[in-house]
Amino acid sequence: MLHKIKISILVVFAAFFVSCEDDFLETTPTDAVTPAIALGTVEDMEKVLNGVHSTLYSQLAGTITGAGNTQAGNQFWIPLGDNLAGELIHSADANNLGWRTAMQWNAHTQETSGVVEILWYHRYNTILHANLLIEKISSGDLPVTPRLRAIEGQAYAYRAYALLSLVQHYAKGYLVGNPATDKGVPIILEPQTTGPRATVEEVYNQIGLDLDASIAAFTNAAPRATGDARDKSQLNINVAHGLKARWALSKGDWQTAASSAVAARQGFPLMDEADWKSGFNTNNLSEVIWGSNVIGAETTFFRAYFYLASNTFNGSQIRNNPKIADRRLIDAIPATDYRGDVFIKDAPNTNTSAANGQGGFANDPNYTDRAVYNARVAAIKSQYGLVSGHNLHPYMHFKLKQKNPGSIDPDDVIIMRSSEMYLIEAEAKAMLSDVPGAQAALGPLGRQRNSAYDVTSFNTQASLMAEIKFQRRVELWGEGFGYTDKIRWDEAIDHEVNGGSGASLTLYQNAFKQAKPSVNDDWIFKIPQAEIDANPNITPADQN
Repeated sequence: MLHKIKISILVVFAAFFVSCEDDFLETTPTDAVTPAIALGTVEDMEKVLNGVHSTLYSQLAGTITGAGNTQAGNQFWIPLGDNLAGELIHSADANNLGWRTAMQWNAHTQETSGVVEILWYHRYNTILHANLLIEKISSGDLPVTPRLRAIEGQAYAYRAYALLSLVQHYAKGYLVGNPATDKGVPIILEPQTTGPRATVEEVYNQIGLDLDASIAAFTNAAPRATGDARDKSQLNINVAHGLKARWALSKGDWQTAASSAVAARQGFPLMDEADWKSGFNTNNLSEVIWGSNVIGAETTFFRAYFYLASNTFNGSQIRNNPKIADRRLIDAIPATDYRGDVFIKDAPNTNTSAANGQGGFANDPNYTDRAVYNARVAAIKSQYGLVSGHNLHPYMHFKLKQKNPGSIDPDDVIIMRSSEMYLIEAEAKAMLSDVPGAQAALGPLGRQRNSAYDVTSFNTQASLMAEIKFQRRVELWGEGFGYTDKIRWDEAIDHEVNGGSGASLTLYQNAFKQAKPSVNDDWIFKIPQAEIDANPNITPADQN
């Protein structure tokens, strides 16, 4: 890792100080700074942070080891979570950006794949920048001000975020393995150093320390600005609490998960129906606690989150392969729950290359009248702003929609919102056998989404957990939580059982069924071969 990171710092910081104007963030790509001058002032340090923000969604080819033109930060990693878990279902064979290869579990299981390389090196690049900031602040060279404390809080939160991402992908799940002895990932706390794989427990302990340090710094920090979508690209104390809630939930620290989730969502009210159906395309939504604000100068075009996951995007991955949801899940949504409206069960199957062999009017079992078929196609395309080349498929979704449908325009990338925090609190309380507490946490979300919702009907731990899992799958569908949820719950993937999900065995191959994580190490990402070759502390024997 050492020589890889040395290379990346020199490149990733290369062209940062091209502007000192007030509109810097609006007009200038911000993913690079020269180390020699980057940390001289608070203003310089804030620019370094803005560069870190940018790498969360930018194309990273030429700046980070392993990065090609395929992945653009979280624009790839967020939908990948549901792509791997079988929640975001492919309806046809389209392998743009290797999206089918990843779906088939043929990328993260290969040590030379770009998927395992770029996630590893991006997260360690984030840690590198956090370490540089922490080291500078700890030196005492700069006066301690609320503004400096905000930088410190973000640096510790970013290090925790990156370590949590790494340990959840490159190690066995905390709750399904033996964290005291299972190999985790290297803990790097100083710039330009490397190390061996720590245990999962050691990594989790460091994440906890970093989150506590982040919250302590934010307690005395200048508040995050408000009023603009770009403000939420900055991390604040709510984000730190939200990360702590995720961390605690993944390790079974239920009380900490519950209390942290409550703290995280303060000031971020649940969305109403109109906002929930508006497309999840802007940080300006009331629930958004943290998200990447994608400016025009940094658009990723056909590398975008919505290119991979939104059925309104005008790209071949979507036009030729509309994404569908598991019909077993969608069929279970009550008619009084407005979230079901964004999944179009009766969409005609217009794709003659559909994997289920039912594409085109002559093969679509749901339509016998061509005029009715054509009228429904026209109505859906008109309602959602699709172009003529967009194909349709039963159970396709319109949860994720562009602000400008039918285009390739950039949209914000939502990373954390308050609904997740209600669900974390509810799950944690249920796991503590606190049925009234879990009901109280789940009720506000359920009633906001479903006019007939009665949380008291779930009056045992078992029934509550089943309902919480259902609510997570519906509420957070397409937002990338499927992979880590299934690991935490130790659940297998089975697209065939109970009538089937709608996925094609021919297309999904080995990913059509996967045994649960506790007995199946294919859930664990391979360590990049490039890391084994470069890091003297990691040998082939350390490979997952």
